[in-house]
Order: sequence, then structure tokens, then C-alpha cells
Amino acid sequence: MKNFLRLYIGAYSGLSQPAWMLSLVMLLNRMGAMVIPFLGLYMTEHLKFSLEETGLVLSFFGIGAISGSYIGGRLTDRIGHFKVQVSSLFLSVPLFFIVPILQTPLQLSMGILVLSLVTEIFRPANSVSIAYYAKAENLTRALSLNRMALNLGFSIGPAVGGFLAALSYNWLFYGNGLSAALAGFVFYAYFRRRKGNERFLKKDKQKKELENINDANITNRSPYKDKYFILFSALCCIYAICFFQLLSTLPLFYKQVFLIKDSGVGLILAFNGFVVFLLEMLLVHLAEKKMTTFQSIVFGTVLLSISFALLLIHSGMWVLFVAMFIFSVSEIFVLPFTSTVALKRAHKSKQGAYMGLNGLAFSAAHIVSPSLGTQIAANYGFDALWTSIALVSIFVAVGFYFLRNKFAV
Repeated sequence: MKNFLRLYIGAYSGLSQPAWMLSLVMLLNRMGAMVIPFLGLYMTEHLKFSLEETGLVLSFFGIGAISGSYIGGRLTDRIGHFKVQVSSLFLSVPLFFIVPILQTPLQLSMGILVLSLVTEIFRPANSVSIAYYAKAENLTRALSLNRMALNLGFSIGPAVGGFLAALSYNWLFYGNGLSAALAGFVFYAYFRRRKGNERFLKKDKQKKELENINDANITNRSPYKDKYFILFSALCCIYAICFFQLLSTLPLFYKQVFLIKDSGVGLILAFNGFVVFLLEMLLVHLAEKKMTTFQSIVFGTVLLSISFALLLIHSGMWVLFVAMFIFSVSEIFVLPFTSTVALKRAHKSKQGAYMGLNGLAFSAAHIVSPSLGTQIAANYGFDALWTSIALVSIFVAVGFYFLRNKFAV
């Protein structure tokens, strides 16, 4: 037990105060993450949209997310990560209060498009901000700490959101808006005059200069001309198409097949956030010691396949929680390391663009994932959907495996 505690505590050691504050901001912002997991239910249960209309609106979330990732990456390199994050947080607040007014598929599609664009601008800037304040050797753990805060917030948000949805779906949007405002005030107050640790930045710069001598053709080019990074991002996109069923068809599956109430759906989704919050820093710390970056990504992708295959077993609620646990571990072994690949692949002047393209890959999945998932579920059933995802995930794992030698991480 003492060795376990020492290892667990060691996973958090060496992280800077700004890294912790960025995680606090992420926690405050994501504690209000009540809208997206329940957006499908909001449209089908409250607005009485069909499955096809619901999938279409959710796809507009993806279009906005793609635009936001691209614009956020470009803006971060041009005006800096601080201004981009502050603007995203404060501009999103009024939008969360406007969306409940929109009642038709067209109106809601446009509202969700703008909302997702504004909120997704935050992500590339946030990742570059983490790299700015973190020591190079702690980068993946700093990213994991940020994701841990995200998932703790995601654990709290849907759990509270499930109960708020039982009262009124409008409260989901209001809660998200208030949490974004609080996160914005905390971020602005702490970071408005904060600079990176120049000692660490100098060391990182010297190390990066040596890397640039050996690999200048890659690090100084645009990510959109880096063919191996584009292929890597395409695999990330396919992984995300499977992963983001968490936000679209999985809640519908729980509701329609297992007849679980909104509060129960919220608890299962919250379990995902709780597992990631509890285990991510520890597992990432172990993975950094025992595995290469791509070994971790391949392993996590295989776990995703297993988690969806388990949903073919219809023998009780325990299957849903076991599948969600494996799903959560998959997330831990994949998502922090994909960000590390992007940041370490990029020259410092191109980090925003690389994170923008990486974010764009995940955002593109928001377009394809809900529409494709709901279409397959509506026409062929949920079992066909889960079987397809399990097989595709194995294909993605093989792709990551063969790409591993093209990246020096």
C-alpha cells in the first residue's frame, strides 16, 4: 500500500502552480458541462425531434467545432493563448442563455454551430498554454492533470445535469453558462500578468533547437504539409468517431434499450469522468515509464474495441458499468498521448497550428459521429453499431502501430 501511495503521489510531483491553476479553470468550466451529454435527449424528449433530425443538429456541433479548432489554432499563434482563452470563455456565456430560445431544427442547428465554434476556440490555446508553463519532461502529465480536471468536471456536470433535466432542460444551458463565466473570471484574474518559467523555457528552447537541426524539414513546416501528422490526425479522427458515441448514441441506448431514466444516464456518464479522474495521472505515469507513446495509444485503442463489444451482452446493468470502465481506461491511454504527439512534433512557432489540426481531427468526428451513429442505430439497430465500432477500432489500432516509427516520441 505504501508503494502504491508513493507511486500515486509521485505522479503529481513536479507540476507547476500555473499547471494546477489551468486545471482549476478547466474544472470550473467543465463542472457546467451539462448540455452536450443531454443534447440528444433534449431534442428527442423535449423538442420531439426525430433521430435523424437529432443527428443532423449534433453534426452542426461538429462543424462549429472544426471551425473553432482551426481558427483557435491560427489565433493562438498570432495573438497568444491568453487572449484566445479569455475571449472564448466570456463569449460563450450569452450563447448558453440564447440556445434554449431556439426551438426548430434549423434554429437550433445554427445556435449550436456558433456555440461550438466559440467554445472550441479554447482548446488549442489551452493546450499551448499548458506547454508554455510545463517543463518538457512533465508535458504529458501536465496535459493529463488538465484532462483529469476536465473529467472530474464531466463527472460532476452530467450527474447534476441529470437531476436538472428532470426539472427543466433549460437549466442545463443556464448552468453551463454560469460555470463558463466563473472559469473566465478565475482565469483572467490569475493569468493576466503571468509569464512562463523562463528557466524551463530556455532549456526547452535549447533542446528544441537541437531537434530542429536533426529534423528541420518537419518541425518548421505547416502541419497541413506534414503527411505523417495528417495520417496520424486521420486515425485520431476515426478513433474519435467511435469515442464520441459517448455523447450521442450511448445515452440513447441506455434510455431506449435499458429504459434508464435521465438521472441514471447521468450517473453512468459521470462514472466515466470519475474513473478517469481517479486513475488517469497514475496510469499515465506508469505508461510513461513502461511504454512508448505509440504503444500506449495502440493499447488504448484496442481497449475501446473491447468496451463496445461488451455492449452486445444484454444481461444487466453491470455490463454497462464494466464497458464504461474499459472505455474510460481506453481514453486514459489514448487522449493525453495524442496531444503530446502533436505538441512535440511542432516547432514552438507552430504549436497552435499543430494543436489546431489535432483538435480539428477530433472536431470532425463530431460531424460524422452523431449522424453516422444514429443512422446505423435507426436502420440496423444498436448491436450493428457496436459491432462496427469494435471492428473499426481494431483497424485504427493497427494503423497507429505501423505509424509509430515515423514519430520521435
